[in-house]
Amino acid sequence: MSAAVSLSDALGDGRLYRAGRPLARTAEAVASGIAVLDRALPWGGFPRAALTELLLPVGGIGEMGLLLPALRHIARRERIAFVAPPWIPYAPALAEAGLPLERLTWVEAPPQRAAWASEQCLRAGCFGAVLGWIGGGDDRVMRRLQVAASDGSAFGVALRPLRHARNPSPAALRLALAAHGDALEIRVLKCRGAVAPAQPLHAVRH
Repeated sequence: MSAAVSLSDALGDGRLYRAGRPLARTAEAVASGIAVLDRALPWGGFPRAALTELLLPVGGIGEMGLLLPALRHIARRERIAFVAPPWIPYAPALAEAGLPLERLTWVEAPPQRAAWASEQCLRAGCFGAVLGWIGGGDDRVMRRLQVAASDGSAFGVALRPLRHARNPSPAALRLALAAHGDALEIRVLKCRGAVAPAQPLHAVRH
């Protein structure tokens, strides 16, 4: 049985969301490297021990460039898993991007097993970040991924088609991405513990 926690101690925990108050910025986050995005997020970056959902109209519009600063930071000490990516990871490009190859794991899985494989990697506790390309799935699937990310203290990322934006999701953070010339448009659809910005954010595409 876990130790009892007083109400005052619980309310003082910055991770606890109370209506009208944003979550405190804690060490359980990793900066995105995009100042305007980090300022908009209550954690000061992408949340750790939580699920981030990236909703894409098509793949390859700059989603990896958005994630690279956070992944480079995590890869300094922890492993990263790529689960069911739609392309074969190209080792020279990943190394050139600053990701040490010895810290990367490629998990092959058929589309119908991508969510399950992502959940196992998140829950394992041996990965600092898990990126899963998940084409389908309902809110029950996403809830399992959210819980697994919390259990494994990982930076969980679910990359999904934009059509899922209309569906409910328990992910702590939901971002819809779109390409506009050299800019990446980022719409914050959901940000647990804070009001999402009304206007899209923009970053240079990499």
